[in-house]
Amino acid sequence: MQSFWLIFQLLFCLAIGFLYARKLPQTVVKVSFAVLPYFSYVLLISIAFEFSQLLDELEHPYQILSTSLSIAAITSLGAFTCCYLLFKWAGYQPSSGWVSTQLVIKSLINISYAFIALGIGYLLHAGLGSLNIQAQISTWHLLLVFMFLIGVDLAYSPLDRSWLNWKILLVPLGCILGSLLSVLLYGIWQSDIRLQDLIMLSQGYGFYSMSGIVVTELRNAELGSIALMNDLFREIFAILLMYCLGWRYPRAAIAAAGATSMDVTLPMVKQACGNDFIPHAMLSGFILSVLAPVMVSVLAAI
Repeated sequence: MQSFWLIFQLLFCLAIGFLYARKLPQTVVKVSFAVLPYFSYVLLISIAFEFSQLLDELEHPYQILSTSLSIAAITSLGAFTCCYLLFKWAGYQPSSGWVSTQLVIKSLINISYAFIALGIGYLLHAGLGSLNIQAQISTWHLLLVFMFLIGVDLAYSPLDRSWLNWKILLVPLGCILGSLLSVLLYGIWQSDIRLQDLIMLSQGYGFYSMSGIVVTELRNAELGSIALMNDLFREIFAILLMYCLGWRYPRAAIAAAGATSMDVTLPMVKQACGNDFIPHAMLSGFILSVLAPVMVSVLAAI
């Protein structure tokens, strides 16, 4: 019953933000837009702070990192490959585009901010611990605020009905199927994580600010750590694929970006794939951003 209450809270905050966004004062909306890009870092600091408190209880911290990297790599490549095959079946040919070295460097710098935020959270815990100061941060309540801000952002996203055709929907479908099939394949040669948990971890779609907290709340700290690092690594792989192959296979690269394609990696879609593929990125990111909290929460609660 508790798990369903947690799921309800997530969806309720997302829905409230989406439904009441245009009724909010413009000052509040502007503040929301200004805060949202940085709120992920606040969440990451809080997550690292809480996880560092439980670090001593984890038996294999380095194995968590290795497992996360493996799952992220196989799900990213799986989403890319599955989307490519779906569009090849639909009769689409590889496209073309161009990239900017300056934007690649800027994107890698932005990724480094996420790891810096995690480091700050760990150092904050270590510093307070050395001073014998007991402190608690409610990451869950921060996540609820984050979901509300995402709802407001989605309400103002320029989604158009003309984008809703089955061919564009192959992008999020490729991400979902590719992520699922890849972890099923991964589960064949590893036995450390149950198949049910692997499926749950595959459904974060790069939404690391959400997955780590939800899995920790509904399951345990070790799986929550894997979920966080897995989706963080997925975002990194998505950016690398975007710049390495996005100019040639833009739809597949967008699928690999998962839920991040409508926010973090959207500038890269515009630069590497071209403006023609912004609708693919926006719609895919929208669908996966809404689907990820539901899928992760439900699978974690089972």
